[in-house]
Amino acid sequence: MIIQIYAFTDPETARAAAQYGVDHIGFIAGKYGIVKGELDFAEAQEIIAALPSKAVSVALTMSADVEEIVHMASEVQPDIVHISSDPTYVDVSAMIKLRSRLSSDIRLMKAVPVGDEDSISLAKQFAEVSDLLLLDTERKGFPGVGATGSTHDWSISCQIVESVSIPVILAGGLTKDNVGAAIRTVMPWGVDSNTSTNLPGDPVKKDLARIDAFVKSVRANEESGKP
Repeated sequence: MIIQIYAFTDPETARAAAQYGVDHIGFIAGKYGIVKGELDFAEAQEIIAALPSKAVSVALTMSADVEEIVHMASEVQPDIVHISSDPTYVDVSAMIKLRSRLSSDIRLMKAVPVGDEDSISLAKQFAEVSDLLLLDTERKGFPGVGATGSTHDWSISCQIVESVSIPVILAGGLTKDNVGAAIRTVMPWGVDSNTSTNLPGDPVKKDLARIDAFVKSVRANEESGKP
């Protein structure tokens, strides 16, 4: 079971999280004034440089411009580029363009908002042009997809996992207390945490004690999520 955690803003905390067992270290690459925790490209590079070799770097971008995303990937050189903008801003055709422009050793992950059963067909479309999917909670008024701190209907996410052939990471309000149930219900390839592993009341700073607790809970429950 892959554990992915967002959104790191300093190298020391990112490195410590990787040592605690976080597989995917996520950060927001590019300062666009859209969400909290945005890093400029040099700051993002510093996080990657601090990671142990086993850790996978995941650069989330809020940009909807293909050229800007390609530029970010070239400058930052993450292992994964995470497209978090609304599906109508970076649609299937834009994802095809990105895949053709990105280096072959950079994987492309698309965030899909999960609401009703229409989310299943949307996810299947993006699965054809992505290397990974991230399923997060659909919530009106939030920029992009994710960081809502709310769960969604896991039965929909389970159907998506069953209907696509690429790895799926489940996100959306996961905590140390509910991640076991999420794993058993959805059986994803990985799970993601953002808000629940922050310091209480802080929108940016990570809490290593909470990260450690989340990792331990996932590891204690991951066997139950295997088919």
